Amino acid sequence: MGGGTEAFPDLGAHCEHSDCHQLDFLPFNCDGCRKVFCLEHRSYKSHHCPKSDHNSRRVLVCQTCSTSIETTGQHDDDKALLEAHKNSGTCDPAKNKKPTCPVRRCKEVLTFSNTSTCKTCHLKVCLKHRFPADHACRRTSSSKAASSSVVGGNGGWWNNKFLEALASRKGKDCSKATEPGSVSPPSTPSVKAC
Repeated sequence: MGGGTEAFPDLGAHCEHSDCHQLDFLPFNCDGCRKVFCLEHRSYKSHHCPKSDHNSRRVLVCQTCSTSIETTGQHDDDKALLEAHKNSGTCDPAKNKKPTCPVRRCKEVLTFSNTSTCKTCHLKVCLKHRFPADHACRRTSSSKAASSSVVGGNGGWWNNKFLEALASRKGKDCSKATEPGSVSPPSTPSVKAC
């Protein structure tokens, strides 16, 4: 079916839908049935295309190993595809176990969206336990032990000076000493540091 105008006879085409036959100057070619349609009938559903699934992709999930098998619209038998997968030797039931959070009493399944890797001990945990204090980070506890040994050893002289200064306070207020007889202006209570 030709289209167009008297001046441009090759411009446009008539819609091949049985109820339409509208002249469209910007026609659509269906990649399934290879027919020409107008804007209203261009979708597979609107013109009931018999080859609408020629390019579609589906994913089947093996119940044994949780492996996803991609298939195109050419294969109609899902059971045959799953059976071929099981017989191929790549189906391993050990792959079915999903990783969980290693924190004690946490049964959260780790996925790509709720997994966090600790920057200190490189342990993969769920988002609830992402902080080192929440998952008993191994390197954090070892680094605390290392720092406490430094404080108690030769490097602890500054700690001893601090303890001596604290003991010399004996409950005294470290604020500015006021002269006897002078009255300080009223102020709001605050924490005073030495």
